[in-house]
Amino acid sequence: MAKPAVSLSPSKPMNPLRESRSISEAYRNCRVAVANDHEIRMSVMTSGFEWHNHPRSDEVFFVIEGELIIELEDRKVLLGEGDLFTVPRGVVHRTRPSGTRSVNLTFERGSAETVYVCRGGKD
Repeated sequence: MAKPAVSLSPSKPMNPLRESRSISEAYRNCRVAVANDHEIRMSVMTSGFEWHNHPRSDEVFFVIEGELIIELEDRKVLLGEGDLFTVPRGVVHRTRPSGTRSVNLTFERGSAETVYVCRGGKD
């Protein structure tokens, strides 16, 4: 299982890309801002995240470094730097870097539930 999101300081300006350069973990998910009932998280990954869905929240991905693969049940979506893609609520998906590392911002409801899905060997 992935670690729960941790927060960076929301009370001062920050540069997510610069902050990401100090992260050496294989996967790190940090909350960087809150706006109304949504949160913005920075995900730094050198390995993939598990199959899951969010039953009550869409999830928007915005790539700021590298390339990100979003695997859906019926296709793969490749995002490059500056690309944005929305996974609708309830859609099972997983993410992984295309190369050695990717950094993306995700936007979703702060109360979004994450439901992990066993894919029965479909990796």
